[in-house]
Amino acid sequence: MPYWLLKSEPDCYSYADLERLGRDHWNGVRNYQARNYLRQMKAGDPCLFYYSSTKPAGIAGVARVVRSGYPDPSQFDPSSDFYDPKSPQSEPRWTTVDVEPVQLLPKFLPLETIRELPAWDASPLTRKGNRLSVLPVTPEQFEAALAAGGAEDLLTTDH
Repeated sequence: MPYWLLKSEPDCYSYADLERLGRDHWNGVRNYQARNYLRQMKAGDPCLFYYSSTKPAGIAGVARVVRSGYPDPSQFDPSSDFYDPKSPQSEPRWTTVDVEPVQLLPKFLPLETIRELPAWDASPLTRKGNRLSVLPVTPEQFEAALAAGGAEDLLTTDH
């Protein structure tokens, strides 16, 4: 089963927002590599919910994909910040998935701590200059993040 990391700015969309809604689409991704990752996601895939562009940046919680990739409706909406007039309805350019909250981490996991976890050595997340809002995560990285964030109970259950 693939694992993922989804980035959001907490002042724009926080884990608490996802919990309040119960389920939501992960829209507005306008990078081709990140879009390709969204297209690979399947219902049931676990995701780390990461706060970016904040101090400190880090992992706040765990979510799960509940609907595989489909055309992002915001690309066709002229009133949306994510509108793309060059994306034809016949061949949509952008993809979204639906996610639901699983658990807020008992301990917020800052990027500085993530960088100290050996499983994360080769991750693009821990390298400077990474801008992708969706990243694949190895099972070892996922488990290390859960353990460091105090969510060991999720390690013994089906993700």
